[in-house]
Amino acid sequence: MRLLLDTHMVLWFATERERLNPSELGAILDPDNEITVSAVSIWELRIKWGRRYRSGHRKGPTDPVGLLSALREFGLAVIPLTAEQSAAMPKIPLGHNDPFDDLLLTVAQETDQKLLTRDDELADHPLALFAR
Repeated sequence: MRLLLDTHMVLWFATERERLNPSELGAILDPDNEITVSAVSIWELRIKWGRRYRSGHRKGPTDPVGLLSALREFGLAVIPLTAEQSAAMPKIPLGHNDPFDDLLLTVAQETDQKLLTRDDELADHPLALFAR
């Protein structure tokens, strides 16, 4: 199976594996599955890392440069966002307005993958895969 990791899955796999349930971790580590990470997720994490709360603490949980390095050490393919993916419209629209979810699902659509996620907002989307 071809799986694109949702941003939280990317973060958890690289920095907090204990947050992944056994089915999620199994799907990621299964040698029969092709696992990819979209540059969209790296961009989303960079945006959050660059923003701060009034307290001065970062909104993002980890430095995206270090995360990218860790992903490469784990051998995960990070695929670029293409102009065609950026221009494509999702064949099945989202029920909410998260631009990162929209773009990740479009990348999954355009690359013939399923989005491995735990996002309840995506529970009914046919391109979303929940490993429970």
